[in-house]
Order: sequence, then C-alpha cells, then structure tokens
Amino acid sequence: MRTDIDHLPAAKQRELERIVEILFDEFGQATENATGRRKGARILKIILFGSHARGDWIDAPLSANQYKSDYDILVIVSQKELTDRAAYWAKAEERLIRAYTIEKTLRTPVNFIVHSLHEVNDGLAHGRVFFMEVAKDGVALYEVDGSELVAPKPKTPQQGVDTAREYFEEHVASAAELLEIYKFCIERRSWKKAAFNLHQAAESLYQGLLLTLTYYTPYNHNIAFLRSLAEGLDRRLYGIWPADTHRERAMFQKLKEAYTKARYSKHYRISEEELSWLGARVEELGRVVHQVCSERIAELEAAARK
Repeated sequence: MRTDIDHLPAAKQRELERIVEILFDEFGQATENATGRRKGARILKIILFGSHARGDWIDAPLSANQYKSDYDILVIVSQKELTDRAAYWAKAEERLIRAYTIEKTLRTPVNFIVHSLHEVNDGLAHGRVFFMEVAKDGVALYEVDGSELVAPKPKTPQQGVDTAREYFEEHVASAAELLEIYKFCIERRSWKKAAFNLHQAAESLYQGLLLTLTYYTPYNHNIAFLRSLAEGLDRRLYGIWPADTHRERAMFQKLKEAYTKARYSKHYRISEEELSWLGARVEELGRVVHQVCSERIAELEAAARK
C-alpha cells in the first residue's frame, strides 16, 4: 500500500496531518482508562481512500451546488470492541465537524469509518469490492508493523451476480415498504413518525446501492455520510438534494436528524410541506438507485455469461 500523499496540494497534506492528530488524540482519551483486553487498544492503520487517494477529487464551492469531494478515511483498530462509534469515536467526529463548519481549520469535510483488522481482512477474503479498492488505491497515513492486509480473493462472476441481486432486491423492497409507512403516517398527520420512516427509506436506498456496487456498507445511520459514499460511486446521485438555498440544505438536515430526534426529542418540528418536499426527493433517490443498481447487475450478468 502506498504511503505518500505527494499528489495532494501542500494545504491538503497539512489538513490530513491534522485529521490524523485529532483521531489519535480523541481515541487516546477514550481509551486512557481501559482495563482488561482493552488496555492493549491500538490504532493499527489510518488509510485515506476514495477520490483524494486516487487523485480525482473535486473542490467545487458549496455555493455553486456542485459536487465537492470529502476526505474518506478508514481507521483500522486492534479489536472489534474498539469500533463502537458512540464509545470511542463520537468526540473525534464532533471535533472534525466543528473544525470544518465552525472553526474553518479544515476546508474539506471528513468522513471516517472504523473496522478491526480482522473485519477488513475478512472483507478482502470474501471479495468485498469496497475493501479491495481500499487495499488497491488507498494511502496509509499511519500504520504499524505487522498490520498487513491479506491478499484479496475476488468473488467469482456468478457469486458477484447473486450477491448483488440479493442485496438490491432486499433493500429496494425495504425502502418501498418504508415509503408506504411514511405515506400512511402523512395521512394520519403523524409528522414525526413520517419523518423517521422517510429517513429509514433513504438509509435503506443508500445502503442497498453501496451493497450492490461494493458488497459493503458501513454500520452507520448518518444518511449524509452514506450519501457522500454513494455520490462518490456514481455522480448521477448528486443533484438529488438541491443545495442552492439555506432552506433546501436545512430540510436535508432535518431528514438526517429524524433518525434520533423524530423519535426522542419533543423539540423536533417538521411540517407537512417539508415532508412533501423531502418525500419527493427520496422517491427520486429511489428512481436513480434503481437505475444505477440495475445497470450494475446487468454488467455482472454479462461478465458471468462470458
């Protein structure tokens, strides 16, 4: 795996150094009182993947409503228990968001996922495209000796078809069912429940696309993160969520927050008009996801026939 980031501008190299520093700092604080097995808690690798690793990132300004590439980071830890986001990584996530949105010390948003070395190597052994591409194109920003990744074992063409089709059918059916529940909640004027089920429909669509195309999705309910990963795979997904105005950006944020706040916060508010707009965008997301996934499955079927 490459270890140099000389293909990136100096400003981006400095930003990545800062990101690594924040991840280590917050992980260290989260594990400083660890006992038992967790006393040996370690970060084994921090890998930059995606467009910034490949060199094809886009830095369009947000105000132009154009695609802007995030930093995509994979953190590999020594034990599966350490992948618990709430217990070990919430503070790091908060600091990175604050650095980008408030302090402006980062000019590019950061998405990071955390897996154990065993999980990553298992993904490589089972031919999960996501991990294979990380291993092939990723850049190690930090790594310790003895944390090598196993050689990838790609799926056979027929295995690829079967797996992709199964993921696609499961998640598209789930999203359709959740959209029906959303519409029922609208009829009942139950706005919070409508928002939650609409969030779940969007999450299912993004997860279905990621699984169909890469056989992987992170264990994360943050639809902004899932959206970023999905848009990095196919640009047709970009533009589904208009961002020309503050109101449009705020409505997506309301949908993102619905997973928790629509269920647990008495202060969460969303109107019928906002739900109608968001519902139309999720239905458009479903149309594009269906198109992208169908094309991918057709490609895999053609390869299997050969």
